Amino acid sequence: MLDVHRLMKSLSDRRPIFHSEADFQHEFAWEIRSAMPQSKVRLEYPIDPEAKKAVHLDIWLPIEQVAIELKYYTREFAAEWYDEVFLLRNHGAHPPKRFDFVNDIQRLEQCNCKKGFAILLTNEPLYWLAPPRSGTIDAAFRVHESKELTGSMSWQGTPAAGTKGNRESNITLSGLYTMQWRDYWAFPGKRFGQFRYLAVPVNP
Repeated sequence: MLDVHRLMKSLSDRRPIFHSEADFQHEFAWEIRSAMPQSKVRLEYPIDPEAKKAVHLDIWLPIEQVAIELKYYTREFAAEWYDEVFLLRNHGAHPPKRFDFVNDIQRLEQCNCKKGFAILLTNEPLYWLAPPRSGTIDAAFRVHESKELTGSMSWQGTPAAGTKGNRESNITLSGLYTMQWRDYWAFPGKRFGQFRYLAVPVNP
């Protein structure tokens, strides 16, 4: 079965930083193919091709029946790796992005697969650090270290329309998930140079 942490360690040695989420997705799929040459790897795989609004899995392994969703949220950061320059932009908008990641877990629970993984890679400490105060609009969707996610989750208070966007529905998780962050890579002496990741295993 897929060993996500071993893959992330191997990937970090080869690619500690990515230009975009698509770049991360491609390189992670490459890592799977290298570690599991017998596996078939599909990107942007349609869950229901006949649905009016197509829904895709970031990565699908048809032989193993494993589904993977990836997120890459960044703060503004610049680095060079083997003569390649990386200029990351500030994604910001943390509440909707937290919602989207938790929604990935929900989607994997509902997916017709044997195993799922929701993976978030970031250099933004606000994702792994506990908030200084409670009662934030996205309190239910926080993913900081040791946070537990389960049951029905919704926005708190009255979030701005731009925050909620098309994220009106509650998220309901049948499983219990404890957030456990791991180090991915660090660029010493650089602000926002520490990259960490979440890899949440999901059993549908």
